Amino acid sequence: MYNEENNLSQLFVRLTKTLTEIDMTYEIICINDGSQDNTLEKAIEFSKLDSHIKVIDLSRNFGKETALTAGIEYAQGNAVIPIDSDLQDPPELIIDLVAKWEEGFDIVYATRLSRQGESLLKRLTAKYFYRFAEKISDVPIPKNTGDFRLLDRKAVEALKQLPEHNRFMKGLFSWVGFRQTSVFFERPPRHKGKTSWNFWKLWNFALDGITSFSVLPLKLWIYIGLSISFFSFLYAAILIIRTIITGIDVPGYASIMVVTLFLGGVNLIGLGVIGEYLGRVFIEVKGRPLYFVRGFYGFDESIMTDNAEKSINI
Repeated sequence: MYNEENNLSQLFVRLTKTLTEIDMTYEIICINDGSQDNTLEKAIEFSKLDSHIKVIDLSRNFGKETALTAGIEYAQGNAVIPIDSDLQDPPELIIDLVAKWEEGFDIVYATRLSRQGESLLKRLTAKYFYRFAEKISDVPIPKNTGDFRLLDRKAVEALKQLPEHNRFMKGLFSWVGFRQTSVFFERPPRHKGKTSWNFWKLWNFALDGITSFSVLPLKLWIYIGLSISFFSFLYAAILIIRTIITGIDVPGYASIMVVTLFLGGVNLIGLGVIGEYLGRVFIEVKGRPLYFVRGFYGFDESIMTDNAEKSINI
Protein backbone atom coordinates (compact mmCIF):
# COMPACT_ATOMS: atom_id res chain seq x y z
CA MET A 1 0.00 0.00 0.00
CA TYR A 2 1.27 3.42 -0.95
CA ASN A 3 -1.10 6.38 -0.48
CA GLU A 4 -4.23 4.23 -0.82
CA GLU A 5 -6.37 5.58 2.03
CA ASN A 6 -9.40 6.09 -0.22
CA ASN A 7 -9.43 2.47 -1.38
CA LEU A 8 -9.12 0.62 1.94
CA SER A 9 -12.78 0.45 2.95
CA GLN A 10 -13.90 -1.09 -0.35
CA LEU A 11 -10.83 -3.31 -0.47
CA PHE A 12 -11.44 -4.92 2.93
CA VAL A 13 -15.17 -5.33 2.31
CA ARG A 14 -14.58 -7.20 -0.95
CA LEU A 15 -11.64 -9.21 0.37
CA THR A 16 -13.49 -10.33 3.48
CA LYS A 17 -16.60 -11.30 1.53
CA THR A 18 -14.57 -13.34 -0.97
CA LEU A 19 -12.36 -15.07 1.61
CA THR A 20 -15.39 -15.96 3.72
CA GLU A 21 -16.98 -17.68 0.71
CA ILE A 22 -13.87 -19.84 0.25
CA ASP A 23 -14.34 -21.16 3.79
CA MET A 24 -10.65 -21.46 4.69
CA THR A 25 -8.63 -19.85 7.45
CA TYR A 26 -6.95 -16.71 6.17
CA GLU A 27 -5.01 -13.57 7.05
CA ILE A 28 -4.74 -10.26 5.21
CA ILE A 29 -1.28 -8.72 5.47
CA CYS A 30 -1.06 -5.03 4.61
CA ILE A 31 2.38 -3.64 3.74
CA ASN A 32 2.52 0.12 4.23
CA ASP A 33 5.36 1.18 1.94
CA GLY A 34 6.05 4.62 3.38
CA SER A 35 2.65 6.17 2.61
CA GLN A 36 2.41 9.96 2.98
CA ASP A 37 -1.36 10.04 3.62
CA ASN A 38 -3.49 8.30 6.26
CA THR A 39 -3.13 4.80 4.78
CA LEU A 40 -1.30 3.46 7.84
CA GLU A 41 -3.75 4.91 10.37
CA LYS A 42 -6.77 3.57 8.48
CA ALA A 43 -5.21 0.14 8.04
CA ILE A 44 -4.47 -0.05 11.78
CA GLU A 45 -8.08 0.86 12.58
CA PHE A 46 -9.32 -1.96 10.36
CA SER A 47 -6.89 -4.39 12.02
CA LYS A 48 -8.43 -3.53 15.38
CA LEU A 49 -11.90 -4.34 14.04
CA ASP A 50 -10.91 -7.56 12.26
CA SER A 51 -8.32 -9.94 13.71
CA HIS A 52 -7.63 -11.35 10.23
CA ILE A 53 -6.04 -8.06 9.16
CA LYS A 54 -2.34 -7.53 9.96
CA VAL A 55 -0.31 -4.42 9.19
CA ILE A 56 3.43 -4.10 8.59
CA ASP A 57 4.75 -0.54 8.47
CA LEU A 58 8.06 -0.28 6.59
CA SER A 59 10.52 2.34 7.84
CA ARG A 60 10.33 4.22 4.51
CA ASN A 61 9.27 3.79 0.91
CA PHE A 62 11.37 0.91 -0.44
CA GLY A 63 9.41 0.39 -3.66
CA LYS A 64 6.79 -2.07 -4.82
CA GLU A 65 9.09 -5.03 -5.42
CA THR A 66 10.64 -4.83 -1.94
CA ALA A 67 7.26 -4.30 -0.26
CA LEU A 68 5.96 -7.34 -2.10
CA THR A 69 8.96 -9.32 -0.87
CA ALA A 70 8.22 -8.27 2.72
CA GLY A 71 4.65 -9.50 2.45
CA ILE A 72 5.74 -12.86 1.06
CA GLU A 73 8.32 -13.30 3.82
CA TYR A 74 5.83 -12.64 6.64
CA ALA A 75 2.90 -14.60 5.18
CA GLN A 76 2.19 -17.84 7.05
CA GLY A 77 -0.43 -19.55 4.88
CA ASN A 78 -0.24 -22.69 2.78
CA ALA A 79 -0.94 -20.38 -0.15
CA VAL A 80 -0.05 -16.71 -0.58
CA ILE A 81 -1.77 -14.23 -2.92
CA PRO A 82 -0.12 -10.85 -3.61
CA ILE A 83 -2.74 -8.26 -4.54
CA ASP A 84 -2.72 -4.51 -5.22
CA SER A 85 -4.77 -2.28 -2.95
CA ASP A 86 -6.12 -0.10 -5.78
CA LEU A 87 -8.72 -2.78 -6.67
CA GLN A 88 -7.40 -3.24 -10.19
CA ASP A 89 -6.79 -6.79 -9.03
CA PRO A 90 -10.41 -7.88 -8.33
CA PRO A 91 -10.56 -9.77 -5.01
CA GLU A 92 -13.40 -11.94 -6.36
CA LEU A 93 -10.91 -13.65 -8.69
CA ILE A 94 -9.24 -15.23 -5.65
CA ILE A 95 -11.96 -17.91 -5.76
CA ASP A 96 -10.76 -18.99 -9.22
CA LEU A 97 -7.11 -18.90 -8.14
CA VAL A 98 -7.82 -21.14 -5.18
CA ALA A 99 -9.83 -23.55 -7.35
CA LYS A 100 -6.84 -24.01 -9.67
CA TRP A 101 -4.56 -24.45 -6.65
CA GLU A 102 -6.80 -27.20 -5.33
CA GLU A 103 -6.44 -28.93 -8.70
CA GLY A 104 -2.72 -29.29 -7.95
CA PHE A 105 -1.07 -26.20 -9.47
CA ASP A 106 1.68 -24.52 -7.44
CA ILE A 107 1.48 -21.07 -9.06
CA VAL A 108 -1.73 -19.68 -10.55
CA TYR A 109 -1.31 -16.27 -12.17
CA ALA A 110 -4.05 -13.87 -13.23
CA THR A 111 -3.68 -12.83 -16.87
CA ARG A 112 -5.27 -9.58 -18.05
CA LEU A 113 -7.48 -9.66 -21.11
CA SER A 114 -7.67 -5.85 -21.10
CA ARG A 115 -6.22 -2.88 -19.18
CA GLN A 116 -9.08 -0.46 -18.55
CA GLY A 117 -8.38 3.08 -17.40
CA GLU A 118 -4.86 3.19 -18.86
CA SER A 119 -3.64 5.41 -21.68
CA LEU A 120 -2.92 4.04 -25.13
CA LEU A 121 0.78 4.81 -24.69
CA LYS A 122 0.99 2.84 -21.44
CA ARG A 123 -0.87 -0.12 -22.92
CA LEU A 124 1.41 -0.19 -25.97
CA THR A 125 4.63 0.17 -23.99
CA ALA A 126 3.55 -2.57 -21.57
CA LYS A 127 2.60 -4.85 -24.45
CA TYR A 128 5.90 -4.51 -26.28
CA PHE A 129 8.00 -4.56 -23.11
CA TYR A 130 6.62 -7.95 -22.11
CA ARG A 131 7.09 -9.23 -25.65
CA PHE A 132 10.70 -8.05 -25.62
CA ALA A 133 11.34 -9.40 -22.12
CA GLU A 134 9.94 -12.77 -23.13
CA LYS A 135 12.24 -12.94 -26.15
CA ILE A 136 15.48 -12.15 -24.30
CA SER A 137 14.78 -13.66 -20.88
CA ASP A 138 16.35 -16.90 -19.77
CA VAL A 139 12.97 -17.95 -18.35
CA PRO A 140 9.52 -17.46 -19.92
CA ILE A 141 7.61 -14.53 -18.39
CA PRO A 142 3.83 -14.69 -18.93
CA LYS A 143 2.39 -11.87 -21.02
CA ASN A 144 -0.12 -9.39 -19.57
CA THR A 145 0.46 -10.76 -16.09
CA GLY A 146 1.19 -8.68 -13.00
CA ASP A 147 1.97 -9.69 -9.43
CA PHE A 148 -1.60 -10.86 -8.76
CA ARG A 149 -1.31 -14.65 -8.48
CA LEU A 150 -1.49 -17.53 -6.04
CA LEU A 151 1.74 -19.06 -4.72
CA ASP A 152 1.84 -22.44 -3.03
CA ARG A 153 3.99 -22.69 0.11
CA LYS A 154 6.67 -24.55 -1.90
CA ALA A 155 7.00 -21.60 -4.26
CA VAL A 156 6.99 -19.13 -1.37
CA GLU A 157 9.83 -20.94 0.39
CA ALA A 158 11.79 -20.99 -2.88
CA LEU A 159 11.28 -17.23 -3.36
CA LYS A 160 12.49 -16.56 0.18
CA GLN A 161 15.84 -18.07 -0.76
CA LEU A 162 16.46 -15.47 -3.50
CA PRO A 163 18.36 -12.59 -1.86
CA GLU A 164 18.97 -10.18 -4.76
CA HIS A 165 18.24 -6.48 -4.25
CA ASN A 166 17.29 -5.59 -7.82
CA ARG A 167 14.10 -7.58 -7.71
CA PHE A 168 11.91 -8.07 -10.77
CA MET A 169 9.26 -10.17 -9.06
CA LYS A 170 7.43 -11.21 -12.23
CA GLY A 171 10.65 -12.81 -13.39
CA LEU A 172 11.38 -14.40 -10.01
CA PHE A 173 7.91 -15.95 -9.92
CA SER A 174 8.68 -17.65 -13.22
CA TRP A 175 12.29 -18.50 -12.36
CA VAL A 176 11.42 -20.70 -9.38
CA GLY A 177 9.46 -23.00 -11.68
CA PHE A 178 6.92 -25.48 -10.27
CA ARG A 179 3.62 -26.33 -11.92
CA GLN A 180 2.01 -23.13 -13.22
CA THR A 181 -1.24 -22.16 -14.93
CA SER A 182 -3.36 -19.05 -15.43
CA VAL A 183 -6.85 -17.65 -15.11
CA PHE A 184 -8.04 -14.72 -17.24
CA PHE A 185 -9.86 -11.54 -16.23
CA GLU A 186 -10.79 -8.08 -17.44
CA ARG A 187 -8.70 -5.61 -15.46
CA PRO A 188 -10.84 -2.72 -14.18
CA PRO A 189 -9.61 0.87 -13.68
CA ARG A 190 -8.41 2.09 -10.29
CA HIS A 191 -11.21 2.42 -7.74
CA LYS A 192 -9.98 5.81 -6.48
CA GLY A 193 -6.80 7.88 -6.54
CA LYS A 194 -4.00 8.19 -9.07
CA THR A 195 -1.18 5.81 -9.83
CA SER A 196 2.32 6.77 -8.63
CA TRP A 197 3.88 5.06 -11.65
CA ASN A 198 5.19 7.75 -13.97
CA PHE A 199 7.23 7.26 -17.14
CA TRP A 200 10.59 7.47 -15.33
CA LYS A 201 9.60 4.77 -12.80
CA LEU A 202 8.30 2.53 -15.56
CA TRP A 203 11.51 3.01 -17.53
CA ASN A 204 13.67 1.99 -14.55
CA PHE A 205 11.34 -0.91 -13.85
CA ALA A 206 11.82 -2.10 -17.43
CA LEU A 207 15.61 -1.82 -17.09
CA ASP A 208 15.49 -3.90 -13.90
CA GLY A 209 13.44 -6.53 -15.67
CA ILE A 210 15.79 -6.73 -18.66
CA THR A 211 19.08 -6.70 -16.74
CA SER A 212 17.88 -9.10 -14.04
CA PHE A 213 17.06 -11.94 -16.42
CA SER A 214 19.21 -11.51 -19.49
CA VAL A 215 22.79 -10.66 -20.48
CA LEU A 216 21.74 -10.19 -24.11
CA PRO A 217 22.29 -6.39 -24.00
CA LEU A 218 25.94 -7.07 -23.13
CA LYS A 219 26.33 -9.71 -25.83
CA LEU A 220 24.66 -7.45 -28.35
CA TRP A 221 27.60 -5.04 -28.31
CA ILE A 222 29.93 -7.79 -29.52
CA TYR A 223 27.88 -8.03 -32.70
CA ILE A 224 27.59 -4.25 -33.01
CA GLY A 225 31.38 -3.97 -32.73
CA LEU A 226 31.94 -6.74 -35.28
CA SER A 227 29.49 -5.08 -37.70
CA ILE A 228 31.15 -1.68 -37.40
CA SER A 229 34.59 -3.28 -37.86
CA PHE A 230 33.39 -5.14 -40.94
CA PHE A 231 31.99 -2.01 -42.59
CA SER A 232 35.12 -0.07 -41.62
CA PHE A 233 37.36 -2.59 -43.35
CA LEU A 234 34.99 -2.64 -46.32
CA TYR A 235 35.09 1.15 -46.59
CA ALA A 236 38.88 1.14 -46.24
CA ALA A 237 39.14 -1.35 -49.12
CA ILE A 238 36.91 0.84 -51.27
CA LEU A 239 39.09 3.88 -50.53
CA ILE A 240 42.28 1.98 -51.41
CA ILE A 241 40.86 0.70 -54.69
CA ARG A 242 39.50 4.13 -55.61
CA THR A 243 42.84 5.79 -54.79
CA ILE A 244 44.74 3.29 -56.97
CA ILE A 245 42.38 3.89 -59.88
CA THR A 246 41.74 7.64 -59.67
CA GLY A 247 44.69 8.92 -57.66
CA ILE A 248 44.99 10.47 -54.19
CA ASP A 249 41.69 11.50 -52.68
CA VAL A 250 41.51 13.69 -49.56
CA PRO A 251 38.25 12.98 -47.65
CA GLY A 252 36.22 15.93 -46.45
CA TYR A 253 36.14 17.27 -42.89
CA ALA A 254 32.38 16.71 -42.59
CA SER A 255 32.56 12.98 -43.27
CA ILE A 256 35.38 12.56 -40.72
CA MET A 257 33.34 14.37 -38.05
CA VAL A 258 30.23 12.29 -38.78
CA VAL A 259 32.16 9.03 -38.43
CA THR A 260 33.95 10.24 -35.27
CA LEU A 261 30.73 11.35 -33.58
CA PHE A 262 28.95 8.15 -34.60
CA LEU A 263 31.66 5.92 -33.14
CA GLY A 264 31.83 8.10 -30.02
CA GLY A 265 28.09 7.71 -29.52
CA VAL A 266 28.29 3.95 -30.00
CA ASN A 267 31.07 3.75 -27.40
CA LEU A 268 29.11 5.80 -24.88
CA ILE A 269 25.98 3.67 -25.34
CA GLY A 270 28.06 0.52 -24.85
CA LEU A 271 29.60 1.96 -21.69
CA GLY A 272 26.12 2.84 -20.47
CA VAL A 273 24.94 -0.75 -20.88
CA ILE A 274 28.00 -2.02 -19.01
CA GLY A 275 27.37 0.62 -16.35
CA GLU A 276 23.81 -0.62 -15.81
CA TYR A 277 25.06 -4.12 -15.05
CA LEU A 278 28.04 -2.89 -13.02
CA GLY A 279 25.77 -0.67 -10.92
CA ARG A 280 23.60 -3.64 -10.06
CA VAL A 281 26.66 -5.66 -9.07
CA PHE A 282 27.74 -2.75 -6.82
CA ILE A 283 24.36 -2.72 -5.08
CA GLU A 284 24.37 -6.49 -4.56
CA VAL A 285 27.88 -6.75 -3.07
CA LYS A 286 27.05 -4.22 -0.35
CA GLY A 287 24.72 -6.83 1.14
CA ARG A 288 22.34 -4.42 2.85
CA PRO A 289 18.99 -5.70 4.19
CA LEU A 290 16.15 -5.37 1.70
CA TYR A 291 14.02 -3.38 4.14
CA PHE A 292 13.39 -2.45 7.76
CA VAL A 293 10.07 -2.61 9.61
CA ARG A 294 9.04 0.28 11.82
CA GLY A 295 6.02 -1.39 13.37
CA PHE A 296 3.79 -4.48 13.46
CA TYR A 297 0.05 -4.26 14.12
CA GLY A 298 -2.27 -7.22 14.70
CA PHE A 299 0.51 -9.83 14.74
CA ASP A 300 1.36 -12.31 17.47
CA GLU A 301 4.46 -11.53 19.51
CA SER A 302 6.21 -14.59 18.03
CA ILE A 303 6.19 -13.04 14.55
CA MET A 304 7.92 -9.90 15.78
CA THR A 305 10.45 -11.88 17.83
CA ASP A 306 11.34 -14.25 14.97
CA ASN A 307 11.96 -11.31 12.65
CA ALA A 308 13.59 -8.94 15.12
CA GLU A 309 16.63 -8.45 12.91
CA LYS A 310 14.44 -6.68 10.35
CA SER A 311 12.50 -4.56 12.80
CA ILE A 312 13.17 -1.22 14.42
CA ASN A 313 11.58 -0.12 17.66
CA ILE A 314 10.31 3.43 17.20
